[in-house]
Amino acid sequence: MRVANSIAVAVSLIGAASAALYPRDYETRDYFALHLDETAPPSTVAQALGARHEGQIGELTGHHTFSLPREQSADADAVLVSLKQARKLRRRSGEGAGPRSGDPLEGILWSQKLDPPRQKLFKRASPAPQKGPAKQSARAKADVKQLAEQNKLMEALQITDPTFKDQWHLFNAAQPGHDLNLTGVWLEGITGQGVVTAMVDDGLDMYSNDLKPNYFAKGSWDYNDNGPEPRPRLSDDKHGTRCSGEIAAARNDVCGLGVAYDSKISGIRILSKPIDDSDEAAAINHAFQENHIYSCSWGPPDNGQTMEAPGLLIKRAMVHGVQQGRGGKGSVFVFAAGNGAIYGDNCNFDGYTNSIYSVTVGAIDREGKHPSYSESCSAQLVVAYSSGSGDNIHTTDVGVDNCFNYHGGTSAAAPLAAGTIALALSIRPELTWRDVQYLMVESAVPVNEDDGSWVDLPSGKKFSHDWGFGKIDAYALVQNAKRWELVKPQAWFNSPWLRVHHEIPQGAQGLLSRYTVTEDHLRGANFAKLEHVTVTMNINHTRRGDLSVELRSPKGIVSHLSVTRESDEEPQGYVDWTFMSVAHWGESPVGEWTVIVKDTNVNEHTGQFIDWRFNLWGEAIDGATQPLHPLPEETDDDHPYEEADVATTTVNAAPTKTDLPSNPDDQPDRPVKPKPAESSTTTLPVEQQSPTATSKSSASATPTSTSDHLSTYLPSFGASKRTQIWIYASLAMIIIFFIGLGVYFQLQRMKRRRTNMNDDYEFEMIEDEDEMHPMAASGGRSQRRGGELYNAFAGESDEEMFSDDDEGPYRDHLNQPAGHDRPSSPQDRLLSEKR
Repeated sequence: MRVANSIAVAVSLIGAASAALYPRDYETRDYFALHLDETAPPSTVAQALGARHEGQIGELTGHHTFSLPREQSADADAVLVSLKQARKLRRRSGEGAGPRSGDPLEGILWSQKLDPPRQKLFKRASPAPQKGPAKQSARAKADVKQLAEQNKLMEALQITDPTFKDQWHLFNAAQPGHDLNLTGVWLEGITGQGVVTAMVDDGLDMYSNDLKPNYFAKGSWDYNDNGPEPRPRLSDDKHGTRCSGEIAAARNDVCGLGVAYDSKISGIRILSKPIDDSDEAAAINHAFQENHIYSCSWGPPDNGQTMEAPGLLIKRAMVHGVQQGRGGKGSVFVFAAGNGAIYGDNCNFDGYTNSIYSVTVGAIDREGKHPSYSESCSAQLVVAYSSGSGDNIHTTDVGVDNCFNYHGGTSAAAPLAAGTIALALSIRPELTWRDVQYLMVESAVPVNEDDGSWVDLPSGKKFSHDWGFGKIDAYALVQNAKRWELVKPQAWFNSPWLRVHHEIPQGAQGLLSRYTVTEDHLRGANFAKLEHVTVTMNINHTRRGDLSVELRSPKGIVSHLSVTRESDEEPQGYVDWTFMSVAHWGESPVGEWTVIVKDTNVNEHTGQFIDWRFNLWGEAIDGATQPLHPLPEETDDDHPYEEADVATTTVNAAPTKTDLPSNPDDQPDRPVKPKPAESSTTTLPVEQQSPTATSKSSASATPTSTSDHLSTYLPSFGASKRTQIWIYASLAMIIIFFIGLGVYFQLQRMKRRRTNMNDDYEFEMIEDEDEMHPMAASGGRSQRRGGELYNAFAGESDEEMFSDDDEGPYRDHLNQPAGHDRPSSPQDRLLSEKR
């Protein structure tokens, strides 16, 4: 069998341009990635630089690796820097960045010095295996009728796999409806034939009897040990095999079934050792005409303090994949959302999961609950089943006939999504990578719609930061794929860079900036329909974890681009970071978009909002004239600016209901530290704005009307009208009480004087400051909870106040759905006693 496999990969050895011609040696040599014009042969460029050509970077056309001895690389580095500056000057002058003379070095279109390999990618397995009563009694609790249907299915499809009945994610007999809804698809004979999924992970055991029938050698490669067989070599190289079993475990007498059990599976090994950017870029483009889907259950650490994106070379490989993979229809990248929710993490801090090119998949457990580990974010598209509520995913393990019953985390959710996509591609191979995302959106089923996380979108869809557009329904996905009309090519619109350069207020005030999209903007960009929204921004701050960012659309839909993170101590803020949202899918982008930056933790850590850029991605009006998007470039610090429209606004609660306001000023209260006598929105001084921005702000950023506050000349305490009424009524009652008390004592005094003229006592009122001024008892930080002044939460951030670490960052701890099982905190108990 080994000989047969070796013969099968002979062709892939020839085509594996990503394999270095020489062993890498970062101890003595420096390595460079260069993008060359077609007129600049690599050999000529190598000679001009005095460098060694290491080979093309995978399938990434025109991109090559070169190396130099370390003692010589400084000169080459200086040459590349000067060439980069020359290209910038030519671009600004409109000449283009291509070669101008016969000098081969002018054929270098882009360059990057490669950092030495490092371990930067981590598996997203379940934090802890689920071993509760649900798993132990799953079969015992199964409905008799459901068991009968399961038996009929097994008989009709000739399923004899011994653990199939434990694979509740395929057919859930104990909790009907809580599965992928696959059986109807299989009964139609749709089982993934002709589709190949590449498992980019720590290897794949191609000698497992469960995977051997569907192993695709031509699409496989080991980038850790530079060889054609990505077989597991280390003791913990099991993750990729388990994920592969979820997709393509064969129908046989070993373990269970894969979702697309007649599809093929490749292995691309990258997680077992440190790798550099050139190997990672090659891996996600490897054999991208034969590999159709890339399943990626990994990313930066999910620790609540990391903020990391793929390097520019890897971003280029992703764009190249969606533009040129599968004959131009595009590689489909599926990424696990991340397991860091228990640490306050969010998938918008991960540049892989918040890429517009990724299908980002969170988790749902067998009872339809949101697992405590599964991260939430505005970039999450869907959820799929995984561990939780006492059970796990049952799949294949490393070894000839080994099975595994404790697979989980978002690592297990992503392969299930990849498997369902394989089913759709098997009947509609012409679907593009964007058609796949559309089908995910159209076919997803909202779950737990009463949990307060869902928003009704103008498109008629629902969206939740916890659930994306809902859970995957394989049957609906495949049926929609059959009749789906292919979308037109991708169009985009980028705003200018918007200069803010303003300090971010702390506490009750946030800093907002606006940008208005017009019909003319869209026509000029050939832009018809909105899909993704991205915001690239720069913020200086001495503690990154204190920041949070919201994006509000013209229709009032809120994307929580960023949330506060307790563990994130990084002192640099956001540096050219791009956040992404799918929450505005199908919405009209015409109108005013607002970014609100918050720093609600009042402490010594401060920051400044520097600048931002707003980007729309969607469908073209005229597909015939729409070009491909250029490959990503480094952000040019010398880019032209427009002065941003900037104002301050009262920081309010993160909306979680479906009736979101269309105006960012009209928001519910939140327990923050209010500053008395400040209106909800304040336009910044005129000298800090452009003339255009000033006119806009004067019209739209006016103080809140008396419908929201009692009076513009009474302190509002940052509270709503109802709370203000309560405060002022309480103060009035206190004042009336003491006036009455004074009158009473004065009458008593007069009475005593009349009764006994020799008595000359005078009663002096000793006023208790706390009684006279209830606000002073809490340092002026009164909080509203259930109509009472309450200060138990002073000092906590906005995200802590409205989040449950177990259920995602968009829930109020004190307003959980019925039956939510979480220990009561001292704050909960105190409020309960007050009630």
